[in-house]
Amino acid sequence: MSTSTAAPTGTWKTAGDLPTPAAWYGQHDGPVLLDGGAVLVAGGADAASGSLAGAALFDPDRDHWDPADPMGTPRRLHSLTRLADGRVLAVGGLNGTTGLPTAELYDPANGHWTATGPLTTARWGHSATLLDDGSVVVAGGSAARPSGGTIALRSAERFDPGKGTWRSAGVMNDARTAHTAVPLRDGAVLVVGGVAPVGAPDDPALAFCELYDQAHDAWTPTGSLITGRRHHRATRLSDTRVLVTGGTAPGSPGTAPYDPFSQRTVEVFDLDAGKWTAKTAMPSGRALHRALLLPGAQVLVAGGAAGDRDESGFRSALAYDVAGNTWAPVPGLATGRWSYAAIALSDGRVLVAGGVARSGLAAADPAGLELTPASEVFGETP
Repeated sequence: MSTSTAAPTGTWKTAGDLPTPAAWYGQHDGPVLLDGGAVLVAGGADAASGSLAGAALFDPDRDHWDPADPMGTPRRLHSLTRLADGRVLAVGGLNGTTGLPTAELYDPANGHWTATGPLTTARWGHSATLLDDGSVVVAGGSAARPSGGTIALRSAERFDPGKGTWRSAGVMNDARTAHTAVPLRDGAVLVVGGVAPVGAPDDPALAFCELYDQAHDAWTPTGSLITGRRHHRATRLSDTRVLVTGGTAPGSPGTAPYDPFSQRTVEVFDLDAGKWTAKTAMPSGRALHRALLLPGAQVLVAGGAAGDRDESGFRSALAYDVAGNTWAPVPGLATGRWSYAAIALSDGRVLVAGGVARSGLAAADPAGLELTPASEVFGETP
């Protein structure tokens, strides 16, 4: 492993606890930075894998959470997107085991949620991306199969915030759920990896990637990942480059290829070249982690686990130096966690909150989950 001497400075400082412990298992259900620097979290899952309606606001001046107006509908595996006008759009998700077609808007000016136009298709585990014209494109995700079970979706929909309505958008080339989506130059959106449910204990990870052209409302295949990924993270480095880290092990016991350990490999996508390039691997594998771009072209990778069964959350944290293609350790979290909330604050610090501290039984048994309400802030106090 190569190491860097230019790791970000600072330590983790304990912040106020969340009003209610929660975990966020999706790729696009994380916290949202509001105008003025406050952070909103909404929904998520409880320790019994039930859907939550509650919301909370983090005050970076006090490093404290306050309860906020709850959503009208409990949601997990939904998406939260900050709109250009400062409102926040919550879309779809699961309420218990029921897929939701509903959407609602949070207005920071009055602190309330209001219902907005419904999706054409109920979905969860989808991506949601704010486009240059102020609309939001929601793509893929899971839906209920009429005969039972779930399927991955190819369909996409586009939300008009001015009208509060949805319209059908171009259909993706590959059905996928639990994928990542990153906005790039000229309105392009890169969709990365995910899974396609096939009824196996561990659904296969996808390497296929594609680009959405908002002007032409069309998807085009682009370079595939070197390794298929699920439970990975995709971090926008610039308007043409994306960093992907980690993910759970490919395959499942009794299949080939199978690796019992999570992925430590790293790849970078170049929009101009349309391909992925392998970069220096992390010291060890992790999935269900979080990765955030910091000032100075550093990426902070923290927490995670090898998978979502019989796992304790990692405390370790790393910094990736983009220019030097090197990794360096940084101080670890006080509380190990995975599937948690993480966001870069407007003052340059990083906030993490909630998540799963450990799962003592199979993930299918919710009695084995232990959530944490703890929050921590990394960086130098402004």
